[in-house]
Amino acid sequence: QVQLMESGGGSVQAGGSLNLSCVVAGDMASIGCMAWFRQAPGKERQGVASLREGRSPTYADFAKGRFTISQDTAKNTLTLQMTGLAPEDTAMYYCVAHPIQFHCTHVLVTGHGEFDIRGQGTQVTVSS
Repeated sequence: QVQLMESGGGSVQAGGSLNLSCVVAGDMASIGCMAWFRQAPGKERQGVASLREGRSPTYADFAKGRFTISQDTAKNTLTLQMTGLAPEDTAMYYCVAHPIQFHCTHVLVTGHGEFDIRGQGTQVTVSS
């Protein structure tokens, strides 16, 4: 069974940067894709970025040019580097995983679909 644990959230001023990490415990071979999502109070879930082996990452429009998703397989860690943060980026960020390779990008792009494997999240707060 795969478990995910995020860290790296915090409070920053607009224009600042944060690096989020998601450590994967369990059978990495069972994972086909991983992604970062976020959800602010009273708002719907938003896909941020997704990653699968052998393909370029997929980013939400608001993340392009500011956020970078990457994976360190040796450390079983998924990261999200965020720069140029703005108050509208304030949300709970959480990582997800799925055994089907295209599922993460599908959910990010369409907004439809669920994940059984997800972490508890890490809070990001950006002040103006």
